[in-house]
Amino acid sequence: MIWHEFQRPSQVQSDDEERSDSFGRFLAQPFERGWGTTVGNALRRALLSSIPGGAITAVKIEGADHEFSAVPGVVEDVTDIILNLKKIPFRVHGQEPIFMSLDAQGPGEVTAGQLEGSHAVEVIDPNVHIATLSADGELQMTVRVAPGRGYIQAEENQTADLDVGFIPVDSAHSPVRKANFRVEMARLGRMTNYERLVIEVWTNGTIRPEEAVSQAAQLVQGHLDIYSRLAVVEDVETPAAADRQPREESILDTSIDSLELSIRSMNCLKNANIRTLRDLVSRSERQMVEIRNFGEKSLKEVREKLETLGLGFGMNLDI
Repeated sequence: MIWHEFQRPSQVQSDDEERSDSFGRFLAQPFERGWGTTVGNALRRALLSSIPGGAITAVKIEGADHEFSAVPGVVEDVTDIILNLKKIPFRVHGQEPIFMSLDAQGPGEVTAGQLEGSHAVEVIDPNVHIATLSADGELQMTVRVAPGRGYIQAEENQTADLDVGFIPVDSAHSPVRKANFRVEMARLGRMTNYERLVIEVWTNGTIRPEEAVSQAAQLVQGHLDIYSRLAVVEDVETPAAADRQPREESILDTSIDSLELSIRSMNCLKNANIRTLRDLVSRSERQMVEIRNFGEKSLKEVREKLETLGLGFGMNLDI
């Protein structure tokens, strides 16, 4: 029997007719039989569980001691207010929690657009309803918005630095609201036993669907990289490798300026306090894509530059 190399897609197509800031449909073909499901399932699980996002993790409402309190002049009780706050989509720039405040006078509706704070946080949908105030009603509150991943219970959001009066709340950080995939038949020449993978992604608008899929793919790939190196583990302890160590150490202390990167990529690295190649290779690809404005294009550029030096992301520098 003649063995043939696996057929794999060379690119991903986007359905531009229905594409928006919160929905995307992506098609790739041809996959060998069974591989559409394998890839689709891995991406879907990563999309639903592992894409980071911002959410409110604690609330302080003047006149409310706990979440079952009622605030005079406010139609909703504190429990309902907290439920409404959880619906607000936030885009957080950076890795630190940010505090936002709200001071509203009645009568009228209080919405997410009335929250004020740092430029490091964006309220994507300012029309989200928070509360309704009567003529003599007043609502003063402070919320803590933090980046995170997945679902975090209120107990975990009760941090030591949280001031008295704050109510920790459970937080759902995933910006992906829904992710589906399906596998269809695809033709390659006269052969019809190939597969087309169709992935559909809905987000809350804080991240574009294509960015979410790209991050999911990088996460899956990053977890598989260690297995691809199993076949060469025995070659590590060789004299040649030992001879290379002093040279590699000297390269690692070289400035990132030696990579001659694009201005955008260089600025992103320096803003993240990455100064040398040692700083760079000690980070994983997942950590790199979390840097503000550092997208897949920049990641690819830096990866290719490192490969020319025999380096890569996620290197264990303690060995």
